[in-house]
Amino acid sequence: MARRKQAGFSLFGMLLWGGVIAVLFVVGAQVAPTVIEYMAVRKAAHKAAHEGQTVTDIRSIFDRAAQIDDIKSITGRDLEITKEGDRAVVIYAWKREIHLAGPAYLVLKYEGRTK
Repeated sequence: MARRKQAGFSLFGMLLWGGVIAVLFVVGAQVAPTVIEYMAVRKAAHKAAHEGQTVTDIRSIFDRAAQIDDIKSITGRDLEITKEGDRAVVIYAWKREIHLAGPAYLVLKYEGRTK
């Protein structure tokens, strides 16, 4: 009678994979709000670029949208506003640090521009 090799997880393997999944879940839970904020900044920058006529208009439109969408990482003063042809281009960038454990940090750098 031939023996077949058993397949499956051992207790140690299951604990190891459970730990890895838990760490990924915790880090993902801290990164998700920053990604949502990036999407809100992108939407506010596009709105400001298309509706504003002057630099001051663009900054104030962005600040109003930031107040509504609860954007805390960047303000209208942090925007770089240029002209390409007859369109305003809004360039934005910032970084966010997330403390992981001890001296370890996860640094996220966000940047973008309107078209």
